[in-house]
Amino acid sequence: MTAKLEILAMILGFIGLFGTILVTALPMWRVSAFIGANLIVMEELWEGLWMTCYNQEDFRMQCKEYDSVLILPTELQAARGLMCVSIVLVILALSITGCGTRKCNCCGDDTKSKNITLALGGCLYLLSFLTTLIPVSWVGHTVIRKFYNPTMHDSQKRELGDALFFGWATSGILLITGIIVLFSYSKRRSKEEEYYPDAYLMATRDEKSVYLQRTPSSSYKHQEYV
Repeated sequence: MTAKLEILAMILGFIGLFGTILVTALPMWRVSAFIGANLIVMEELWEGLWMTCYNQEDFRMQCKEYDSVLILPTELQAARGLMCVSIVLVILALSITGCGTRKCNCCGDDTKSKNITLALGGCLYLLSFLTTLIPVSWVGHTVIRKFYNPTMHDSQKRELGDALFFGWATSGILLITGIIVLFSYSKRRSKEEEYYPDAYLMATRDEKSVYLQRTPSSSYKHQEYV
């Protein structure tokens, strides 16, 4: 059962890594809203972490990278850094969890080291879940707040892009992966605690039996004295 959970965690980990890279690269964090006087549906503006794309019907999409990070709003600047950190954390979690699996020979037969490695990988998955959820939710909250702001012009309002929905799904996958890895660690830990008391009792019994065998009997001592 534990081996199957470890395989499932590795598969979900790769999906989470692909998701974080996809969310970071997609330019569809904020898209133009077609409301009020802004009803030109033939033109669409996408805003991402690295570039803006202008999509016009019957024309090729044109994308341009931001000239400077300083021109970005605060939430997008923070999202850039946090999403890059999230990618690094998922890569580390995958590598460390892979070393902690039973089929890997990184730690040899040292069960204790493998358990510690597995627990560390699970914590990194949970940390990557937070670094993915926070920027996506922050940008989403800002988009919704500005959308319902009556003082803002309709042309400046944006809607939630597909990248945000992918980000929420990816953060959920990372959370599930971390829980599975830590559950696998707890199962291993419980088995290890059951094994060591039994081993200790067996060793104690062996020592007692050896001691009894080596202790001479009273009749043997009496014969020696005579």
